[in-house]
Amino acid sequence: MRRTSRIIRIRGAAALAAGVLAVSLTACGGGDDDSGGDEEKGGGTGGTGTTVTLPKLDGASLEVAAVWTGAEQANFKKVLAEFEKRTGAKVTFVPAQDPIINFLGSKVAGGAPPDVAMLPQPGAIKQAVEKGWAKPLGAEAAKELGENYSQGWQDIGKVDGKQYGVYYKAANKSLIWYNAQVFENAGAAEPKTWDELLTTAQMVYDSGVTPFSVGGAEGWTLTDWFENVYLSQAGPEKYDQLAEHEIKWTDPSVKEALTTLAEIWGKKDYVASGALGTDFPTSVTQTFTGGDQPKAGMVYEGDFAQVNIGEAKAKVGTDAKVFPFPAVGDTPPVVSGGDAAVILEDSEASQALATFLASPDAARIHAGLGGYLSPNKNVPDSAYPNEVQRKIAKALVDSGDDFRFDMSDQAPQAFGGTPGKGEWKALQDFLKNPKDIAGTQAKLEADAAAAYGN
Repeated sequence: MRRTSRIIRIRGAAALAAGVLAVSLTACGGGDDDSGGDEEKGGGTGGTGTTVTLPKLDGASLEVAAVWTGAEQANFKKVLAEFEKRTGAKVTFVPAQDPIINFLGSKVAGGAPPDVAMLPQPGAIKQAVEKGWAKPLGAEAAKELGENYSQGWQDIGKVDGKQYGVYYKAANKSLIWYNAQVFENAGAAEPKTWDELLTTAQMVYDSGVTPFSVGGAEGWTLTDWFENVYLSQAGPEKYDQLAEHEIKWTDPSVKEALTTLAEIWGKKDYVASGALGTDFPTSVTQTFTGGDQPKAGMVYEGDFAQVNIGEAKAKVGTDAKVFPFPAVGDTPPVVSGGDAAVILEDSEASQALATFLASPDAARIHAGLGGYLSPNKNVPDSAYPNEVQRKIAKALVDSGDDFRFDMSDQAPQAFGGTPGKGEWKALQDFLKNPKDIAGTQAKLEADAAAAYGN
């Protein structure tokens, strides 16, 4: 199977990486000041200023499915509550499981699909269209999307030229968070290159703390590691070719990236024990609990890790600090991901919800709760609760179309988004045995060829 949704072509990765946390953010606090930007289109810090007109939907009911759990789910429910307040509709959140396409398939087969689903991969949107589940956005939702999103973010929600997805939630997936006290005790500084990262890791190790926490129980965290290394080392053209399976996973560029990853994954005691049994939330919280002797000093993942940092009772900008994923090649990588709202049951209510989620109103509410990043260009910087998040959000919006979308999310879900299969499983096996580079490449290629159909 070949996906047809467009890959964003990038020209300014180095410039964006410089803009993302241009200074190390070590002085950024976690306060609620409004110094992040001007109010736009009725904005306010996390407020609910109205910019979009919604119909009255008294008596209507909707189901919205997403894989989100914990604080992420709770915060999204607050956005849905505002939609209920404005329209009179009743919205029920339906917890889904990965892979969400399989979950939706069972719901469709049972004659009870949710009205709207939050799909985490362009490949999943493509599959939902091919199966006849997804319905195109109506005029009002498309108009709202056009007013608030760059062309690139609109295009990755299209299939065969039709708009199906509203990318409500984005992620900057090129960040490494660190325990400030651990770095201070080790005398370590924020690295800008891969070699400097290895030096920093050794300093943390010598201070008595394991350098890295890795949430290997969830294969998507491992694909993100690979993508950052590969994009920076092999370059954007190769990245796009591998994302489309125009080159094979047995290509020398993949071998080079896996060899580089093994410098951390294969280094004795560089990764906290039990990584393959550690889920993503735990990989974050165990980095910021335990005083100056946490289970690890650093954890790689996107801006959304702030939710889990908060659950660890650590303060972003003080206890938890962050730096851009270091340059492995000539330029630092800039990888983004996202979740799109897709309509499965077409109705006035589901179209109204898509319109609301495409507006600054919904994003402004979620932004104020933390752990969230919007690609909506009309959400004011001041909507975000701290200066760290404001800088990350501004860098994403200011980049326009200059970013690369998560490679595994562009792949058919059987390869790039299924627990225990495809890329997730192959990289979990590689984390377990980082010496088996050739075997990992062969497995990745076999699974990719089957999923892409070429």
